[in-house]
Amino acid sequence: MVDDTVTESEGPPTNSMVDEEFVGVCKEKPIVVDADAIHEVEDAPPSAVAAALCVDDTDEARPASSSPLFEVAGEHVETAPDVSHVSQPEVQNIDTFVEVPLSSKQAPPTPPEKSPRLQLPRGSADVNQPHPATPSTPEKANGHDEPRPQTPSSAYSSSSAASHKRSITISKGYTVSVVLISSALEIILASKEAKRSTALRESAHNALEMIRVGQGGDRPREIFEPLRLACETRSEKLMIASLDCISKLISYSFFAEPSSAQTLPSPPPSPALQGRHSIAGASQSSLPQPSLVDLVVHTVTTCHNDTSPETVSLQVVKALLSIVLSPTIYVHHSSLLKAVRTVYNVFLLSTDLVNQMVAQGGLTQMVHHIFARCRSLDGITLRSHVSSDTLTSIPASGSLRTDVQNNAVDNLTAEALPLESAVDVSLHPGVSIPPSSVHDPDVLQETISHASPASHEAAENEHTARELSTHDMFIKDAFLVFRALCKLTMKPLNTESERDLKSHAMRSKLLSLHLVLTILNSHMALFIDSKAIIYSSSTNEATTFVQAVNQYLCLSLSRNAVSPVPQVFEVSVEIFWRVLSGMRTKLKKEIEVLLHEIFVPILEMKNSTLKQKAVIIGMLSRLCQDPQALVEIYLNYDCDSGAIDNIYEHLMNIISKIATLPYTSSQQKTNDPASPALPPQTKSSASTAHVSGALAVSGTMDTSTMGLSEGQLRRQGLECLVAVLRSLVTWGTAAGKTPAESATADTASRSQIGEEVAADAMTPDPSLDGLIASAGSTEAFRQSTPDIADDPSRFESAKQKKTTLLEGIKKFNFKPKRGIQFLVETELIPSSSPRDIAGFLLTTDGLSKSMIGEYLGEGDEYNVAIMHAFVDFLDFRNLGFVDAVRVFLQAFRLPGEAQKIDRFMLKFAERYIAGNAQTPFKNADAAYILAYSIILLNTDAHSPQIKNRMTKADFIKNNRGINDGESLPEEFLSAIFHDIQGNEIRMKDEVDATINLPSTGPGLANVLANVGRDLQKEAYVMQSNGMANKTEALFRTLMRSQRRGSRAGDQYFSASHFIHVRPMFEVAWIPFLAGLSGPLQNTDDLEIVDLCLDGFKNAIHIVCFFDLDLERNAFVSTLSKFTFLNNFGEMKTKNMDAIKTLLDIAVNEGNNLKGSWRDVLSCVSQLEHMQLISGGVEVPDSGKKGRSKKLPAEELANESRSTHITVAADMVFSLSHYLSGTAIVDFARALCDVSWEEIQSSGISQHPRLFSLQKLVEISYYNMNRIRLEWSNLWDILGEHFNQVCCHSNPHVGSFALDSLRQLSMRFLEKEELPHFKFQKDFLKPFEYTMVHNANPDIRDMVLQCLQQMIQARVQNMRSGWRTLFGVFSAASKVLTERIANSAFEIVTRLNKEHFTAIVRHGAFADLTVCITEFCKVSKYQKISLLAIGMLRGVIPVMLTCPECALSPGVGPQGDDIMIRFWFPVLFGFYDIIMNGEDLEVRRLALDSLFSTLKTYGSSFTVEFWDTVCKEILFPIFAVLKSSQDMSRFNTQEDMSVWLSTTMIQALRDLIDLYTFFYDTLERFLDGLLELLCVCICQENDTLARIGTSCLQQFLENNVQKLSAAQWERVAATFVKLYRTTTPHQLFDDSLREEMDGGTVSDLPDTNDSNDQAIIPAPLSPTGDQPQPQQVKHTLGDRRRIFKQIIVKCVLQLLLIETTNDLLRNDAVYTTIPPEQLLRLMGVLDHSYQFARMFNDDKELRTGLWKVGFMKHLPNLLKQESSSAATLVHILLRMYFDERPEHQNARPQIAERLLPLGLSVLQDYIKLRADTQAKNITAWTPVVAEILDGFCRFDNKAFVRYLPAIYPLATGLLARDVAPEIRLGLKMYFERVGRTQGIVVVEAS
Repeated sequence: MVDDTVTESEGPPTNSMVDEEFVGVCKEKPIVVDADAIHEVEDAPPSAVAAALCVDDTDEARPASSSPLFEVAGEHVETAPDVSHVSQPEVQNIDTFVEVPLSSKQAPPTPPEKSPRLQLPRGSADVNQPHPATPSTPEKANGHDEPRPQTPSSAYSSSSAASHKRSITISKGYTVSVVLISSALEIILASKEAKRSTALRESAHNALEMIRVGQGGDRPREIFEPLRLACETRSEKLMIASLDCISKLISYSFFAEPSSAQTLPSPPPSPALQGRHSIAGASQSSLPQPSLVDLVVHTVTTCHNDTSPETVSLQVVKALLSIVLSPTIYVHHSSLLKAVRTVYNVFLLSTDLVNQMVAQGGLTQMVHHIFARCRSLDGITLRSHVSSDTLTSIPASGSLRTDVQNNAVDNLTAEALPLESAVDVSLHPGVSIPPSSVHDPDVLQETISHASPASHEAAENEHTARELSTHDMFIKDAFLVFRALCKLTMKPLNTESERDLKSHAMRSKLLSLHLVLTILNSHMALFIDSKAIIYSSSTNEATTFVQAVNQYLCLSLSRNAVSPVPQVFEVSVEIFWRVLSGMRTKLKKEIEVLLHEIFVPILEMKNSTLKQKAVIIGMLSRLCQDPQALVEIYLNYDCDSGAIDNIYEHLMNIISKIATLPYTSSQQKTNDPASPALPPQTKSSASTAHVSGALAVSGTMDTSTMGLSEGQLRRQGLECLVAVLRSLVTWGTAAGKTPAESATADTASRSQIGEEVAADAMTPDPSLDGLIASAGSTEAFRQSTPDIADDPSRFESAKQKKTTLLEGIKKFNFKPKRGIQFLVETELIPSSSPRDIAGFLLTTDGLSKSMIGEYLGEGDEYNVAIMHAFVDFLDFRNLGFVDAVRVFLQAFRLPGEAQKIDRFMLKFAERYIAGNAQTPFKNADAAYILAYSIILLNTDAHSPQIKNRMTKADFIKNNRGINDGESLPEEFLSAIFHDIQGNEIRMKDEVDATINLPSTGPGLANVLANVGRDLQKEAYVMQSNGMANKTEALFRTLMRSQRRGSRAGDQYFSASHFIHVRPMFEVAWIPFLAGLSGPLQNTDDLEIVDLCLDGFKNAIHIVCFFDLDLERNAFVSTLSKFTFLNNFGEMKTKNMDAIKTLLDIAVNEGNNLKGSWRDVLSCVSQLEHMQLISGGVEVPDSGKKGRSKKLPAEELANESRSTHITVAADMVFSLSHYLSGTAIVDFARALCDVSWEEIQSSGISQHPRLFSLQKLVEISYYNMNRIRLEWSNLWDILGEHFNQVCCHSNPHVGSFALDSLRQLSMRFLEKEELPHFKFQKDFLKPFEYTMVHNANPDIRDMVLQCLQQMIQARVQNMRSGWRTLFGVFSAASKVLTERIANSAFEIVTRLNKEHFTAIVRHGAFADLTVCITEFCKVSKYQKISLLAIGMLRGVIPVMLTCPECALSPGVGPQGDDIMIRFWFPVLFGFYDIIMNGEDLEVRRLALDSLFSTLKTYGSSFTVEFWDTVCKEILFPIFAVLKSSQDMSRFNTQEDMSVWLSTTMIQALRDLIDLYTFFYDTLERFLDGLLELLCVCICQENDTLARIGTSCLQQFLENNVQKLSAAQWERVAATFVKLYRTTTPHQLFDDSLREEMDGGTVSDLPDTNDSNDQAIIPAPLSPTGDQPQPQQVKHTLGDRRRIFKQIIVKCVLQLLLIETTNDLLRNDAVYTTIPPEQLLRLMGVLDHSYQFARMFNDDKELRTGLWKVGFMKHLPNLLKQESSSAATLVHILLRMYFDERPEHQNARPQIAERLLPLGLSVLQDYIKLRADTQAKNITAWTPVVAEILDGFCRFDNKAFVRYLPAIYPLATGLLARDVAPEIRLGLKMYFERVGRTQGIVVVEAS
């Protein structure tokens, strides 16, 4: 506050009889007023004053007579009108305001009659200014030609009209009737007082003479002098005449003086100081002359005191009202306050009810006028504005320096200052304040400065005094009046005054409160106008108006808002509502304090009355109806970590609790409990309204019916909750609507502020309109484009931060260390440094002081460091020692442990000494000991447990010698002792919390003692006093911080973004839900039920709009439970309303219900159930076995069938096509779930519940026209449900579902489908699923019937649906019911015959072949299978001739894509039958068909297609040989054996034949064939191996001439691989010969004996050439398996040797195969021979194997050895003697192999013993014979070369008994030897 402005003069009052707040203490006199006359004054429309004075484009030439201010008609009294809307020039002649109320015995002079209005020419003059002038002589006034008014006629003119002029002209050019003045002067002269007083008589005579001669118009002081003196006579008659004349002269601006007139500082000294001398002559005196206006005001106000007659009081009010409302004479500062004070005291002191009403009305008009003129200066009326330099002078802090430490604020509880002394400049000579003065419109812009030379000098020493403009003074006037009224409201009431509404104190308080409310209600624009500036008179410091009044207004609220007097409390709440609604942007922190410390606690207090809670709830309801205010409360308090509380969240919780107050049995009959102050009174008359000072204010709540019962309060709370939800809906979800739509949609959520502004008859103010938006449209609430500063993410993070902070505080208060750790981790404490932690502990609200003390008191080093940092933050400079201790101990609660206290006191003493140099302590030790001693003294003096307390002497004695061996001064210690004794050191929160509530103990004495006591009131008063004191302390702290300029945290955020509604709902949804569901459950009052359901509707709208899943599920499920549809017998009307609401929600919010559709549709299903039951239909319900459901009441049953419910329920489904693409999916999923529940509940009834299933069919119809993407997603769910339902065990369900599906399909097939789409295919899938999974033959038959009907009716529209149809028929082929299979096959046959082209065209050819194939594979019905395979073969020629297939024979190779599309399905069908056909004959036919088809049409196949055929069809036939996984398709080993021995063997032969047939084409796939043959040969099954070798031999022999050298190489490689794979290297594994416990392998039973005839594929794995070095431990079973595999390999090796021998003895093969490949073959044969020879030679090895049971006789590889040797010898000899060049070139290599082989054979043969090795001899004899024969054929050169090696062996043979062929060979050899050696002469031939 401006220091000078607040306390601008505190001089003594001039009148001691007026209200103390204005001047002195008024004496309370008993006023006799009829108690029944007391009533609240209702707001009256603008009176006739406004109507009479409003002039359009014209003004009255003279003051217009007005309608009476109050009219009394019988007992009814109209209240004072609000004339704040009247422009200043209009209120002129106020004398008529009080004509009627005057008593008959003392009637005032009759006022002048009205003269006709003069019409001013438009634009000729300023219409807002009166222009009195005589009409006959137009003169220029102020530069304009202005018509003058006609002279008014007068009642007094009859006697003097002829002898005197009828009017005089005053200095401003206005004319005044002579009669107005002369009549009063004549009365004065005729009085006895004039005869006694010379001064009075002379002045009156002089004035009368001047008047009669037409003079005196320019000498108003001389005219006024007799009137003033007459007033001082205290004669009632003279005072009335004078005051009446003064008021009339004022209205004619008679007392207007030029603005340059010399004036006194305001207020003027009392004229009484100068005796009764003429003031007219005072101009010659040395004293400065007071302004005439101040003199007039002073004169009028002195006419009233506590003994003034009522008639005089009435005239005083009239005169003061005239001068204050005068448009040309401005009353400022002290004179203005004096005028207001006097009228105020007339109201308080008058015993006449009419006078009271007049005074109250006049006071209201004055206040309105004082504030209205502040705004009017901005308009055209006065054309004045604040200059730019004025605005730039506002300090950045926006705050005033206030005398908070002085009595202005801190001592507000004391008697307030006199009002007029507030601007007394005598105490401030340096301040330049203008007096009240006349303001000519031409000089309004001029600034006024009337400072004496002395004051100028004083000002120069400090600040140059700022010249105040008229506008500045108006603002200051408004501030002074408002401040005075606020101080009046703060005057305490004693107990008697509280109980007596008619007491002066009570009436004063109520009137001042109502005036404050009126000002806030009508002039809020001034408070929030940043241009409204108040300047300090001493420093020129500028402060906005709102900051200037802030502290007074808030302190007034803090005092009165806790008042136990209902009337005071209610007005205070109304004032707070105006502050909250209109000033929240300016008073952010103040509103927070008031809410958190007063209003919210009152709501939560047990001792507050229902009325108080109801009034606050009513105020909150208005807040809740203003969406922007509500959102801003959340943003500025809940999202502000600096705010004490989450106010929005807290309020919602409280309101919810109030709405769910527990119900009692007599709840509806309980009366409102007594008010804490006085019992409720019925207010039926207006009389006491004026007595008590109550004023009607627009927009004020009617509280007369509030708080009468708990039920009413509950309802209020509920209404408040619903209003919140409506506002959230309006703010958050109404975007996009037109303003008109928004207005009609939710008129209930109109902004209360907007209504109030609209209701006022004020001139519209654009600035106000911008600040306070009307709720007529959404855009009025929220800007279409949010502010940049309004960033939702920013507030969300701020809210999150605050939530985290509160969680950290909670953790700290539970376990400090854990809390600090959490706060550091979340970075709310910047670091873990002791300084950061200490700063947080010191500055953060909400931390437990006890826990801070415990944490800081811990003894570890870290905590001690934090404690030191904490104390270092405290400032003890310039504080007394005890004060420092108090400050120290306010920061935390001192722990009880002595060691902890010791550490604290040590640090305190060190800190105190460091900050204070001038102390009595010589060192810190003394301070430490004394501080500790003070703690002990405090405990000793105030602890109730201590009986023997310490005396002062003890205290001094205890502290003797502590100051470095000396004692502290005794007076110092005594002062400390008395300070502690009288004022305990306690925590502030302890002081606030320690309220000794009255308690009633047991016993008769206590009962009697409490008789007549209102214990609730006493408890409330005690609590409320503490609340008020704490609030004032907070305000003082707040003011100090604002004065220091620290308002950074006070930034107010305006809401503009709709997203804020989401977090607002998320934090409060649980209270919303509880607050709505509680009343809905506990009451049957339909109005409350409607409220609750409206709340549910709004809440669900919000959760749906913002997609809040958890909240949506909670609200919808709760509402659905309230329908009671699961318990018909308990249903009530409210449950039917809940059903309607739920249906409305489903229709309106369907797009966002998501998972909540389940609850809605369950209710719809149960509703239909209810309708059936109530209609007498028996409905099965397996869920209630043995229990019959109660029937609903007949009324409810009829309601359930009402048009409203029926139509709404139907709309849920019929409007489903308006749902979004995602919403329809959620809807369908929920409906499917409900449908399944219905069906399951029906069991196997013949009449199952199919309501939801029927609705599914309906929504499918409704939504079939959706875009295909949406429809596909929808049908994914519906189709799955039809799958489930069609396969239900109840055939009635399945048949209904199938029929529904058929109808849908018929409809769906009407839609055209483009190529390559599969919508039809997917749509018809349920038919296929049903055919597969429903075992009921009738249902399956129905599926076929449905499809047959569709084919007949919609075959032309069938596209991708063909594929599903054939899927259904394929499934039907597997059905074991013959009629089903036959029916399906007939349909397929007919389709193939009649619609083959359409099938091909729409891409279903492959599906057709698959379908036919499935019929081929049917085992039970061979007839169908054979017919089907015939059909499949028949498809080929039709396919070739079909133009859609583009396959014509003879055309040549076709494109690969065509082949794949048409040929492949047919061929694969044959393959499928071959592999999976169960009938052997069918398989044989399929095999024949496959290979014959390939042979027949293969020439037209492309190479690529042949590749596909081989990889996908031919080779996979033999996959079973490779992988055991492929065996799974066989049921038994016998089936597999049969398939292998028949189908596969034949397939292999056919394959070889096919390769031979198309070798040129298929040669590229030779590797695949050879690989296949390898796999076939390398089997443990002998049969397969022999077939494989046979086929390999056949293939090579048949294609020997076609094989190229490269292909021969691959063939040779295949043989090499085969030999290696079948070489039994495991024979040499030593581990197999180890003897084992448990016997030998031969002892084990042969598990495969029974399966010797079965053919089982068992591929061999090749082993390495060398035995494995590692020793593996084998079991007997492993060994047997290995032995068996060894034997198989030996057999296969022999088989290969035989095959090789047979092939190479074939001349065609021999002559074709290249020699190098032959040598490769010889190499593997040689390896086989060497392996066998090595084994046979190792007798020990063989014996070992025999011993372990490998064979029953000694094993040998004789046959392998001899066979391989024979083949080797034969082929090598043939190659050696081959004359072809390539062979001749290879002869050295051949000889290199041949000679060692032959020599080794001969050597071994010679060693054979005839007696034991006869078999060996027999085996080797032909080999030896061939070797000898071959040697004999060598040429001479070679023969001679090898002779030395062979000859000894040949001779060795002679010693044996050899076979004839050997003998013959020897004969030939020796003959050759003879010839080559010349032994035998060769005869020439």
